[in-house]
Amino acid sequence: MARVLIVGSGLTGSLSASLLRRELPNKLQIFVWEKARGAGGRMNTSRSPHDPNCVADLGAQYITVTPFYAEKHQSFYDELLSRGILQPLLSPIEGMVEKEKGVHNYVAPQGISSIVKHYLADSEVYYNRHVTHINLKEGKLEVCSNSAPSEMFDAVILTMPAPQILQLQGHIETLISESQRLQLETARYSSRFALALFYEAGTQISVPWAAKYIVNNPCIRFISIDNKKRNSESPEVGPSIVIHTTVQFGAQNVQKDKEEVEPLILEQLQQILPGLPKSIGIKCHKWRYSQVINSIPNFPGQMTLKEQPLLVCGGDGFTQSNFDGCTESALTILDVFKCHF
Repeated sequence: MARVLIVGSGLTGSLSASLLRRELPNKLQIFVWEKARGAGGRMNTSRSPHDPNCVADLGAQYITVTPFYAEKHQSFYDELLSRGILQPLLSPIEGMVEKEKGVHNYVAPQGISSIVKHYLADSEVYYNRHVTHINLKEGKLEVCSNSAPSEMFDAVILTMPAPQILQLQGHIETLISESQRLQLETARYSSRFALALFYEAGTQISVPWAAKYIVNNPCIRFISIDNKKRNSESPEVGPSIVIHTTVQFGAQNVQKDKEEVEPLILEQLQQILPGLPKSIGIKCHKWRYSQVINSIPNFPGQMTLKEQPLLVCGGDGFTQSNFDGCTESALTILDVFKCHF
């Protein structure tokens, strides 16, 4: 069996692992390395330090599906809906603009990272593995991380943002051709900060909406009463609030530490929601690569950096920053592996 490493446990990486296991059984031994402490990537769900049942989606908030992708990716949505991982978004989202008729919106009752965890259920996942070098050695790919001995693989899939691929060291610097490098450099991402506030059980957040898009604020673009948005309110579990900053605020402050930015967001939040109850926990996260602004042209879904041994990169940088974009990328990666193995 060929040893395959997937770098990154976001949606593209986790779905690639699931598809490769399902479509190429008994041919591949799949490993997933993730630099963070948990799975999800930008589909991240954070837990209150005081109650693990009190969660907040720090990344993607809900999944929007157009009629085109509802039909094209129907099997994926049917699977997630039948297992209760996704449910229709029923709560009011103030300021939401539907750009197309027939659009459906879904939420993940257990948190958005439950989608990724579903796809990783049968995978060997290793956390705190930050890949730093990839070398060519004896016809295989030697992958080095900052926390474990190097390992050899027959194929590697890179699913991190394009700028992070270009930061990798070792032989990969010459394996990437000049034309490929120039294409990868065209990817552009927005940056933003996300803040989660956790509350004690019984705390009342008295607003008429589950989430709201904010206009005319230099800092805050989106606020969600997260448990209300996910249709999972309970008297036994405290509510949580998620705040996403504007793209402009993210760009202006991306070089700052999140500890510097947190009080700026809280100050603006108090102006928007005066009299907000005192939280018992706060988590601030910086999304340096939040959403793709310009995807990589001429490589729909993936880019094959080397045929033998197989080195492929994929992710929303080759499509678009949503569920369907990551699904498209994972499907094109699967096609490459079907031709190769």
